[in-house]
Parts: sequence; C-alpha cells; structure tokens
Amino acid sequence: MPISKRSFLKLSSAALATPSIAAQAQNPIGKLRVMQGPMMGAVSPDSALIWLRVSGPLAVEAEYSTSPLMSDARRTAAITAKPEDDHTVRLRLTGLEPDTRYYYRIYVEGAPDDYLGDSPPFPFKTAPNTGARGTVRIAFGSCARLQEDPVQTIWPVVHRAEPDVFLWLGDNIYADSLTLDIFQEEYRRQRSVALLQPVIRSIPQLAVWDDHDYGLNNHDRTSPVKDIGLAAFKQYWANPAYGLPQTPGVFFTYSYGAVDLFMLDGRYYRAPNADPDGPDKTMLGDGQLAWLKDELKASRAPFKLLVCGSGWSKAKGPSADAWSAFLTERDALFSYIRDEQIEGVVLLSGDTHVAEANCIPFSEQGGYDLYDLTSSPLAQTPGDDWQERRPEIRIRNPVFESANAGLLHIDTAAEDPSLTYVVLDTNGRVARTPVVIAASDLKNGVTSWPDKIDPTERERLERYRAGGPYYFPIEYP
Repeated sequence: MPISKRSFLKLSSAALATPSIAAQAQNPIGKLRVMQGPMMGAVSPDSALIWLRVSGPLAVEAEYSTSPLMSDARRTAAITAKPEDDHTVRLRLTGLEPDTRYYYRIYVEGAPDDYLGDSPPFPFKTAPNTGARGTVRIAFGSCARLQEDPVQTIWPVVHRAEPDVFLWLGDNIYADSLTLDIFQEEYRRQRSVALLQPVIRSIPQLAVWDDHDYGLNNHDRTSPVKDIGLAAFKQYWANPAYGLPQTPGVFFTYSYGAVDLFMLDGRYYRAPNADPDGPDKTMLGDGQLAWLKDELKASRAPFKLLVCGSGWSKAKGPSADAWSAFLTERDALFSYIRDEQIEGVVLLSGDTHVAEANCIPFSEQGGYDLYDLTSSPLAQTPGDDWQERRPEIRIRNPVFESANAGLLHIDTAAEDPSLTYVVLDTNGRVARTPVVIAASDLKNGVTSWPDKIDPTERERLERYRAGGPYYFPIEYP
C-alpha cells in the first residue's frame, strides 16, 4: 500500500533539508524545479522511461525502489537538460523485475525537486514478460483540445479504471502552427492540466499523432513543418522508438505481456486525401508498410492491435481525412493479413469526435471481420456529423453525449482469449453495451459481426441496405 503523505514527510525531512536545496536559491536561474511531469513513458519487463521538463540546463536523476520508503534505492545516471530539447529529458530506469510495482522520485541538481518533494514517491508497474499470458487493461483516446476544455474531467475516470497502459491516438494537442515554439507551448499547456497529473505520473503513456499535432488541419506529406512537428513530438513523448533510421516518423511496435501493439504514423508519408485512390496512393509509405508487414508476420500474440489516428472504416467517404480515402492500400493490407494467415488483428483509431465500434466484414473476402474501435474526444464537445457517415457495419450507436475514453479488457490466459471494448463517459459510466471479441473470431473464414451487432443497429443496417433511411424512424433507447 502506498505510504501516506504525512509519513513520507517525516521519513524524508532530513533528505529535503540538504545543503544543495539552499544552493538552489542562489542559482542564477532562480529556483530549480520540474516544470512539467514527471510522466511515465514506455515500460518493459526490465526497464522504464520517465519524461519531464525542468526550468533550465539542469542535471536530473530519478531515484527508484520497490519500497515506498525508498529503502535500497537506486538512481539513474544524471542527464543534463538542454535548451535545444526545450529542457525536456527522458530518464531510463534499468535492472527492474517484470510485473513488479516500483516507486520513484525526481532529483534536480542532486536534491529532491522542491515542488515535488512534499509528495510521496510515485508508483508504477513494469510490464510482464513478453508473451506472458494474463489480463491486460489498455485505455486509449484522442482529441484533447485544451483550448476548448482546460479542465478535462475524463482524466479521473481514466485513473480510476487503472489501465496498465494509456494510448494517445493523435490530436493530443491542437498546435495548428508553423513554428516550433507554439508546438512546444501547446505540449506544455496540455502536460500541465491538473486532473491529468495522477494519470501520467504512474500509468505508462504511449502516443502516435494526427493532423493537429503534426501540423495544420488535415496536413499530409506535403506539410512544410513535418520535421518541426516530429522534433516537438520526440521532445514531449517517451515512446520506445520513433520510426526507423532510414524511415523517419512516429511508428513503433510495443509488447505488453501477450498483446502486441503496432503504433502507426498516418501523417508523415500520407498522400493528399484528395488524390485519386489507386495502387500508388499511400498513407503509410513504402518503408513503414514493409516494416508493418514484417512485424505482423513475426508476431505470435493472440491479439495484435493496429493503432492509427485515422479511422479505418469507409464512414467518412472518398477524399476524406481517413482510411476511406486510401481503400486500395487498406484493403491490400487486409488481404496480406488474410493471405499470410495472421490472426488476432483488431483496429484502434481516433479523430472522429465520437466513440465508435464499427466492423469491416473481411470475412466476405476469405479473411475475418476486422473491428475498428474508436475513442474520441478526450476533451472537447463531441461532433454531430457522424449521423451522415456510413461505415461498412456499425456495431454500436456512437457515443456522442460526452467526452470519453476507450478501455480494453484483454484476457489472454483463457482457453479462447478475449478482448472487451468499453467506452467510459466523463461520469465514469459505461456508455454502451461492451463489445466482446474472442480470439477465435479473428481467424480466416469466421464471420462474427452478426452475433455482436446491437439489434437496433441491425435493423437500421437492413433498412439502409434496402434503400431506406438509416436513422428515421427508429429512436435509439
């Protein structure tokens, strides 16, 4: 059980009264402090990354232990924050044990940070051994517009859900800028949201981007600030990797137990949405696509999550800012999954300003049904243009009543592993009937969507396929 604040203050008062604290007051840049963070980044079975930003070119360390009293604590190597990195640092904790709770605190210039020093050490947990069967909880979301919602009441809901990992699926900030300093300032503002702090300090955070944290609205590979956006992204996230040496971007793979994540970059190589679709039109680019195919083929996880900021279904239509404008590449990827008999693929996406559960019935082409699970927005008013969109199959009515976060309960220990998708609203309520997907559903030749679609959505779909209106006259309860 975590140590209380009162007990921690008694135990650490001597440490906090070190001479180096007094020296900080005389420092020519003023009080030495953590400005944003700390934030947990990627954790593995034996290591962890911690991100933070400090008030100048200061030496930063993390002390960590399996005890909240910090007995037998170790320290990371000191890293000096650099102005060219906006004084952000990533500290690597090594020599950890898998699936184990640890505690950490931050040192600046050799002393506990004066602003964080009154807090007990922050807890976090390492990942299980890669491939280990068990239960995993993954939360995710997109579209955090601080300009519209500076309070962001979704974060206490996420914190209470106690996910093992949180995934940011793009539009993590709304930079909408052509200058680096505005990207950085928007990251600082978002990273400083009060309700977000308990989430980022203890729950590992992983991220990909979408248009508003890549550049301007709907920006693609022609963006004049693609490398500025990439530089800011690398400064403010602690992912395990960022693209490949010869293929820049934000894509990477990540494993948590027996779940493999394929985090995709849907912007850096993206052709303009309005280009005619065909074999030469790409969202991922040749290098990233070849990497993805190789990684998928090598995976033995019962669930493989393909994570992209853009929605995977046809819902938005041709030339829109989604995979619906890149169906040739999308369907070729799905055909590869079918032909190589790659089982267990589930799609995650953001961007749409509603939470959705849609299905692409690839079983009709000899594969299996692919589910696109979407959470959006984390922090702003949901949109209403979803009413005009038509995905291949809508499994649940979209969650449009409030901001939301997605939560995946994944059980890989069962004889038939399962993934349950839940949408949580800002009151912490389950907003729609959960969608349960079994590993046995995700095999070639299996048609599973008829057993998962909401009865009201089935009636709407049948009426629409017969030439009638989709929504009228049925009212969703």
